[in-house]
Amino acid sequence: MTAGRGWEADRDATFVRRLGVHPAKLAGPPTDGKQGCPDIWELSNGDVAVIGRDLTDVYAERLPDGVTVVHDERVVVVPRATIVAAKKDIPDA
Repeated sequence: MTAGRGWEADRDATFVRRLGVHPAKLAGPPTDGKQGCPDIWELSNGDVAVIGRDLTDVYAERLPDGVTVVHDERVVVVPRATIVAAKKDIPDA
């Protein structure tokens, strides 16, 4: 853990299971998975990896009060359908 930070990503964690459905099965523009697709995965340590568009530069100047994105963090955006499809796989606690 880095000093002053409460959480650090485990770089040794591996992809275990997709949360939701394969992006090709979601409503919206068709995707073959080879040109990039938003996705959500549970890692071997229980953390979650999100694959989406890096819009850090777009949102940097309009973050809500109290929200900070530091040098090794990114604002990642995924379609609503990706999150909704993953909801059933995300525990309540």
